[in-house]
Amino acid sequence: MSLLTTMTSGVHTPRKPFKILRGERFRAKIVGLIAPIALLICWQLAVQYKLLPAAIIPAPTQVLESWIKWAFGNPTGNFNSYSGSWAASVRASLWRIAQGYAVAVLVGIPTGIVIGRSQLACRLIDPTIQGLRPVPITAWLPLAIAVFGIHDLSALFLIGLGAFYPIVISTTQGARGVPQNLMRVGAMMGMSWLQSVRIIVLPSAAPSIFTGLRLGLGIAWTALVVAEMVAVKSGLGFVLWDAYYIGRMDIVLGDMVSIGIIGLLSDQVLVILEARLLRWRAAHVS
Repeated sequence: MSLLTTMTSGVHTPRKPFKILRGERFRAKIVGLIAPIALLICWQLAVQYKLLPAAIIPAPTQVLESWIKWAFGNPTGNFNSYSGSWAASVRASLWRIAQGYAVAVLVGIPTGIVIGRSQLACRLIDPTIQGLRPVPITAWLPLAIAVFGIHDLSALFLIGLGAFYPIVISTTQGARGVPQNLMRVGAMMGMSWLQSVRIIVLPSAAPSIFTGLRLGLGIAWTALVVAEMVAVKSGLGFVLWDAYYIGRMDIVLGDMVSIGIIGLLSDQVLVILEARLLRWRAAHVS
């Protein structure tokens, strides 16, 4: 148990019964489905009554039918059928996201902690990061292709770079926000710098770190799609551009929905991880 959780564990916070919490979560999920369902209904009716051109924006029923064939159909070898290739595209994209995002996490969190807790590191490193951060990920694409070629490394570079900035900035702010009283207590207990980081800084900065992780994951998905459109020849981003090029707008929309759902699920993994690792924070603020 960290020093931070020890200092807050003595605060008694009444908790709601489990059944009440479960009921509230269920109602929240139901409410969250209202807007997507309403959007689908309006979309279907607009195409059905020719308010939208079906050739450009197919109806949800057509998109669903094409997605089912894309996901579960038998491969035909026809370049414009996409039958049965959905799983392979998802695997390729998830593998690139996992690698690029892992690099951003492994570099961004330690860098943010060092910048946040060291004035010297802040003066040496932070100006460079702040100077490069406004450069859009798309602006790095020509350089990535020139250096790495049409290869996975180009995508990994863009994914890692895109996720790095929000992670390092959020971690820096969290590390700077550690209460000085906690740091003084650690010094009085004879903690080394590394011990104070592990026992005090990381738990205290964890909420900010998770905010950066979630923001970074969203940007990582954006960078992935951009990279797969140009720099690699597989994955959901590649299918998105390829389907547009041959006029398969049903596959384009199905691809967009797939990216949205998988991105949402990956974000929920971070939400669950945060809830489990930061139970002390949920109890303290409830």
